[in-house]
Amino acid sequence: MAGSGSSSGSNSPCASCKLLRRRCTQECVFAPYFPPEDPHKFAIVHKVFGASNVSKMLQELPAQQRADAVSSLVYEANARMRDPVYGCVGAISYLQQQVSQLQMQLALAKAEILCIQMQHDGHATASPPSESQQLQRKQQQQQMHGEAYGSLLMHNTLINTLNSSSVHHQQQMLGSLGSAGNSAMMLQEACLKKESLWT
Repeated sequence: MAGSGSSSGSNSPCASCKLLRRRCTQECVFAPYFPPEDPHKFAIVHKVFGASNVSKMLQELPAQQRADAVSSLVYEANARMRDPVYGCVGAISYLQQQVSQLQMQLALAKAEILCIQMQHDGHATASPPSESQQLQRKQQQQQMHGEAYGSLLMHNTLINTLNSSSVHHQQQMLGSLGSAGNSAMMLQEACLKKESLWT
């Protein structure tokens, strides 16, 4: 019929119908999200997930959520092409490792700053610190310990999550965990030095 052309209003079918070699109708669920000028977008999604699965997923979603779903599928499909084993999970775990390492470095830097401040205070006056100062320093020490412990927990969680993954990736994760363990030891030594100033 004359009214059963492409949903885009032109004679060119959408990228999905063109790839699947079928007629693109006004009811085509792919047409609004896979334009004909970007065939690679649908090709990679079809290769990873399959056209039938994507079609079922889009039909089950409300219309206002389909664009976000397609964006997520395209992102995951591209990640799977780069890393067939982990996909976007690999990228997320890598970024989490970076965040954990930076948190550990920040905790160490705070500990070093606190030690320097206490050494400066010790040279400035020979009198012991007041109770309020001792309480404040104890709270700072507990906060730094908490940050270091949280970073180590994040590393352990990542190790357990990817425990069944490839040996190469596990070695990378264990290397990061070893680095975190060394940092934790450095933090503990810095805090012990701080305590020894007043004992």
